[in-house]
Amino acid sequence: MTENTDDILSMLPARLKEARRAKGLSLEAVANLSGVSRSMVSQIERGESSPTIATLWNLTRALQVDFAGLLDEPETADRVQVLRAETAPKIENHGEGCHIRILSPPEDAGRHEVYDIRLDAGGSLRSQPHGRGTVEHLTVVDGAVTVQSGAAAETLKTGDTARYAADLPHAIISDKAPSRVFLIVLSG
Repeated sequence: MTENTDDILSMLPARLKEARRAKGLSLEAVANLSGVSRSMVSQIERGESSPTIATLWNLTRALQVDFAGLLDEPETADRVQVLRAETAPKIENHGEGCHIRILSPPEDAGRHEVYDIRLDAGGSLRSQPHGRGTVEHLTVVDGAVTVQSGAAAETLKTGDTARYAADLPHAIISDKAPSRVFLIVLSG
């Protein structure tokens, strides 16, 4: 994070404006969400006013950005972010004979989630409905599974892909042998 106060004050207006635009919010929307007047938000973004800590806190909460991260040096585009297999978060107590690795970054939770799921022979992952409009895309990497969405069911083998509504009760059930699937959840 930048240490120099002058650097912080010079980059803050652009970073706040960038965060607001990235969320697709108008000045009025940010004002309504933060409790900071529209004119004050505009003045801060133009560098005409320095916000108090309380004002900055309200703005970062409204924009759903990390207070400290707002002041970090920008990342360069020529960077490869790696999640090593041994450090990927795991879920072991969900489903029967089901081992889940979370491959998507935490900030994508609830919008675009990616999972690597291994099922023991006869293992299953049964889920309650997710939010309205949520769709899952599942590709079988190894083995065979049956996918259920509401009353519909399809059996898939290695290489097959299914897309189905996940705003209904749904399940992934392994055949008589272990299987592995790659799952993408897109919230509606």
